[in-house]
Amino acid sequence: MKIAVWHNLPSGGGKRALYYHVRGLVERGHEVSCWSLDTADQSYLPLSEFAPERVVPVNLKQRRRPALVSWLAPWYSAAVERLRAFEDACKRCAEEIESAGFDLVFANSSIGYYVPFVLRHLRTRKVLYLQEPSRFLYEARPVLPWVASAPDELKNQLFGPRKLLADYPNSQTLRLQAKQEWLNVKACDRVLVNSYFSRESVLRAYGVAARVCYLGIDTTLFRNLHRERERVIVGLGSLDPIKRVDLAIRAVALLSEPRPPLVWIANSKNERYRGEMTELARSMKVDLQIRMMLSDAELVETLNKAALLLCTAELEPFGFAVLEANACGLPVVGVAEGGMRETIKDGVNGFLVEPDAESIAHAVEQLLRDPALAKRMGDAGGANVAQNWNLEQSIDGLEKNLMEVAGQLS
Repeated sequence: MKIAVWHNLPSGGGKRALYYHVRGLVERGHEVSCWSLDTADQSYLPLSEFAPERVVPVNLKQRRRPALVSWLAPWYSAAVERLRAFEDACKRCAEEIESAGFDLVFANSSIGYYVPFVLRHLRTRKVLYLQEPSRFLYEARPVLPWVASAPDELKNQLFGPRKLLADYPNSQTLRLQAKQEWLNVKACDRVLVNSYFSRESVLRAYGVAARVCYLGIDTTLFRNLHRERERVIVGLGSLDPIKRVDLAIRAVALLSEPRPPLVWIANSKNERYRGEMTELARSMKVDLQIRMMLSDAELVETLNKAALLLCTAELEPFGFAVLEANACGLPVVGVAEGGMRETIKDGVNGFLVEPDAESIAHAVEQLLRDPALAKRMGDAGGANVAQNWNLEQSIDGLEKNLMEVAGQLS
């Protein structure tokens, strides 16, 4: 097949998954060309290693705004301009893709907007691999954005004219973004997701029945090097509230002395949250070590030396880190939420626990006190990845879906 790939991904699990997908498709003889926006991370696992990649700029132009809009809510018009700039860049990508005569467009998620706007501007058959819906729009964190001012109404008048007028620009911006996402999802010939949990999330958000196409792990990279294990706990993921680093710190603080250090590995960070977590760890006497932008070799070495991986993320859609750690012979303690219920087999390759510090600390203590149990779970995890989560199976599933949509497989 002649396949156009589109993405606007940051560094992290989504980009790693796409990197594997593009590499696998090229290795199987498909002709692949890639498009991305200049807001994507081009340096992390670049697709240009396997296929040509065209980077399209997002031009944020300042347009004349109606005086009333600027006076009422300057942030509103700025948000709309960002949406418009992203839409314009996606249109340019679509025009270039359409002119090249591809059999299929394989689109992927986007920074900021998740569902790429390029989809509804394409006539070519198209498949979207959606790692997760725009969680900001559909999850209460701590309240849904549509009711973000609700806590203020505990003491204020809900139906006051000033309040309604002030809320209107924000609600209209959110509505416009949600409408864009819905239109683009509906424009797809098929939506693929990484877990049954994500399938349900997409169904709730967009009313679309997506297909699960599981991801795979590169076991030539993530593998057990049989290093001597150290009394160290590892966390893996962006340094952001959604990963609940605070919950990991509170759990480690409950461990018996001497407490192991908590090494948190991240490719991106919320600077304010980083400061808060550093202060929380200091106040709770937890040795928090933040390590940014490790190379793959450094990551694999760290996973091979640690005692266990701690996964505290809120509603994690898949749990890539679980399988990467297992492939390195590392057991996992994860909260029983989201896709981690599909990648962690409780009592086999790790423990699934309630999302509270006491439950997490109890499971962690079990593994720290019983190295033989930790090794059995790590070995079982490695075998599970090799048998059920390998790259070949992942590319098989993706290729089958793409060929069906392209009409090359009945």
